[in-house]
Amino acid sequence: MSRLRTRTRPPVALALPALLAVAFLLMPLIGILVRTPWGDLGEHLGSPGVVEALKLSLVVSLWALGLSLVLGVPLAWLLARVRFKGKALVRSLVLLPMVLPPTVGGVALLLGFGRRGLLGPWLEDSFGITLPFHTSGAVVAATFVAMPFLVISLEGALGGLKQSYEETAASLGASPVRVFFTVTLPMVAPGLVAGAALTWARALGEFGATITFAGNLPGTTQTLPLQVYLLLQDRPEAATSVSLLLLAIAMAVLIALRGRWTGTPVDRGAVTAPQPAAEDAPSPAARPVEESAAPDAVPPPQSAAPDAEPDHWPLHATVTGFNRLTLEAQPGTTIAVVGENGAGKTTLLRALLGLTPRAHADLRLGDADVTTLPPHKRQVAWVPQDGALFPHLSALANTAYGLRAHGVPRADARRAAQAWLDRLGVGHLAHRRPSQLSGGQAQRVALARALAARPRLLLLDEPLAALDQTTRAHVRHTLRTHLAGFGGVCLIVTHDPVEAVSLADRVLVLADGRALQDAPPAEVSRHPRSPWVARMLGRNAWPGIASADGLALAAGGRLVVAEVLPEGAEALAIIAPEAVSVHRDRPGGSPRNVWPGTVREITAVGSRLRVLIASAEAPDLVAEITPDAAAELGLADGSAVWTSVKATEVVLVRL
Repeated sequence: MSRLRTRTRPPVALALPALLAVAFLLMPLIGILVRTPWGDLGEHLGSPGVVEALKLSLVVSLWALGLSLVLGVPLAWLLARVRFKGKALVRSLVLLPMVLPPTVGGVALLLGFGRRGLLGPWLEDSFGITLPFHTSGAVVAATFVAMPFLVISLEGALGGLKQSYEETAASLGASPVRVFFTVTLPMVAPGLVAGAALTWARALGEFGATITFAGNLPGTTQTLPLQVYLLLQDRPEAATSVSLLLLAIAMAVLIALRGRWTGTPVDRGAVTAPQPAAEDAPSPAARPVEESAAPDAVPPPQSAAPDAEPDHWPLHATVTGFNRLTLEAQPGTTIAVVGENGAGKTTLLRALLGLTPRAHADLRLGDADVTTLPPHKRQVAWVPQDGALFPHLSALANTAYGLRAHGVPRADARRAAQAWLDRLGVGHLAHRRPSQLSGGQAQRVALARALAARPRLLLLDEPLAALDQTTRAHVRHTLRTHLAGFGGVCLIVTHDPVEAVSLADRVLVLADGRALQDAPPAEVSRHPRSPWVARMLGRNAWPGIASADGLALAAGGRLVVAEVLPEGAEALAIIAPEAVSVHRDRPGGSPRNVWPGTVREITAVGSRLRVLIASAEAPDLVAEITPDAAAELGLADGSAVWTSVKATEVVLVRL
């Protein structure tokens, strides 16, 4: 099915100058093509002087490329990943050779590395190295003018790469150097290749700095551009032929890159469409987790570890900075971390990982104090919201990554990884790339990868948020099954009350970095101490100040309650939606809390309807009624109604 594209005619005021610019750039190239003596092209390019210059140019440009890779790749990483004073100055130094006149660059090189320069005498006296008028000088000149292309291209690629991939790799036990070579470089490979190609092409065509710093000695520093300069004086036809060769090489490089010299990494997951969600169910060849044989049929990697370390790690953490709280948990405890946006949930996880300056965690896992250890040595595994599966590795290689980082032999790591994939019902997908997995499959692979790394603390940042309801239920069941046998502590950041109730042993409620409540799910459901949590659980929550006859609401109005609190005490009134009655006329009888209002929104929740009612005399109120009741009342957006709540249906939580 063809796509219809709307063509926009550009305004003449813009189109005409643009066409003139194209003609201006194209005319010199056409001049070379027209003036090239095509009949003598082979003779000109095959002459001994041209061949010798071409060989020297290739040697110089390849050496310049090698030096640029060795020096430029770390520099690009530094500029993209590290904050330091003087960063703008360093970036300006990188860009300077691109805007500096080539001959000025050559003079600067002479004053820096020449025999009378700053470093030249020391290099000559200490190592016997003389750069000017030597092939090595041509290499230095070409590197000076060409390396910025590599640095800029790779810095752009690194800037577009989500750091969650590198942080996840570190949480699996990979050192910074291992992360760089196994995750960072493979993922920015397009930018690296583009930068390397541009660097080589620029080094191949370098002229001004080379002739000024290294001279024009045949067989030593006379590269192909310098050969063109000499031929132009005596044999202009041959100079045109050699110019055509350099032009063809430059155009071939640019066409091959197809505009990718900015180095922005491609999201490979967006190229290949994921498999449908229906494939979340295990294939017949893969046994579901709950149907697997005896637990020892596929032993967890902890028990297969060569060192017989304990497999139970209690948690003690004191967090300071933006987050200010203390966490204590026994092995096997799962804690759901909830709170509104900005409450500090992700900051807490990153503090436990040692990845943020906003908060600091004094962390003890079992008998080990890991406070001063870098992230890759803490044995704290992290699963971010998107899973952060490495797109260049298969599901099996992703799962084995943490084991390999800990020094487990390749064969053993792959066996343990396959066992974990089998346990989570995705063993038959071991050789697929992340782009070939559905959302639920990818999350199970990410969980398998984290558990296979033998962590002492497992951190899950909204692991099910991106999944549809059906897939979420299936993955939730899988997660609950395997957290039951986990020997450490697990923290799950979530906004889903079902996840908090079904997965967690405790619910930690955060607000502004502090712990408002840390209690079992049932206690939090009955007596939430945060209006946000109460609303997350589907309840109406009205803060206020206790008075002699009830609760003076913070938003205005008064609420009559059955229980009595000391006058002046801050409290939160919790009203279940099903306790709210909706009427078309003012109700009579026993209700003591009655307000007029207007229906603002009606939504379906399962087999019932939730009705949002706004009132000038009370805060917004959510009522839950049956569809039959809504039809009988004739409810619609904008309907005028009355609401009532019995005093005995109001639960006060003292704050």
